[in-house]
Amino acid sequence: MMTRRARIIKLLEEGDYAPSELTLALGLRGRGAKKTILEDLRTIQGTLKREGKVLLIKPAECRKCGFVFKPEIKVPSRCPRCRSEWIEEPRFRIKPKL
Repeated sequence: MMTRRARIIKLLEEGDYAPSELTLALGLRGRGAKKTILEDLRTIQGTLKREGKVLLIKPAECRKCGFVFKPEIKVPSRCPRCRSEWIEEPRFRIKPKL
């Protein structure tokens, strides 16, 4: 049986996922599920450096005004420009380092 982080790595090597999609794919439920995924992604990012891989981040984006957030392992709750809460989550993917 694979660990949760190993399963996340496997999924991200196959395609790109948002944190909420990872929680569904892994069957995680509850209030802290997304927070757990984000913590795992931070840990995985450090592990990948030693393996010659990189965690690619497509930054979160405001669906109302188009503001693009910094590419970081975080899900913003509100746009700093228009204050909209209609935010598209960041997406993550693992690729070999070139």
